[in-house]
Amino acid sequence: MKFVLASGNQHKADEIGALLPARFELLLQKDLGVESPEETGSTFIENAIIKAKHASLVTGLPAISDDSGLCVPFLSGQPGIFSARYAGPEASDVDNLSKLLSILEGVSDRRAFFYCVLVHMETAEDPTPMITEARWEGEIALEPSGDHGFGYDPIFRIPSFGKTAAELSSEQKNAISHRGQALAALSGLLSDRYAT
Repeated sequence: MKFVLASGNQHKADEIGALLPARFELLLQKDLGVESPEETGSTFIENAIIKAKHASLVTGLPAISDDSGLCVPFLSGQPGIFSARYAGPEASDVDNLSKLLSILEGVSDRRAFFYCVLVHMETAEDPTPMITEARWEGEIALEPSGDHGFGYDPIFRIPSFGKTAAELSSEQKNAISHRGQALAALSGLLSDRYAT
């Protein structure tokens, strides 16, 4: 069974592909010539639906989309839906986390959480998309640490591990992360819907 992943992010594709049942094949939308739509939603769920609907419409395939980001309560939930472009439209991961560390300099309340919503749409007009979501609680470290992961992983510290997300192995991260939790739930729904 083939799905189009409504993302151009290879890191997300690798994480999601590793956690889907083996009989599901995930195709990255950019490999199918699909451009990303403008994310005009005001929530993660709205943006995930926009992306899934667009990818399915262009390819004719069932689509899976992910919208996720880092939320910092002290900053009223920022960077939130703007996590990937927090430091500007063309910002790199390093630009984004550097901006966040700069804003939080001297701040003692460093609580944060990653949030992920996954959406599956059988067609672009699917009136009942499957939606799963999850949070991963942690805090913002004082400085980056670790070589694994991507995005804000080097500054997202998990107190129970005493490590940042970038210091965890892929297996550890997938077992406890926001995306891992949301995908585990979605995998069960997909297995039920596409039972062989």
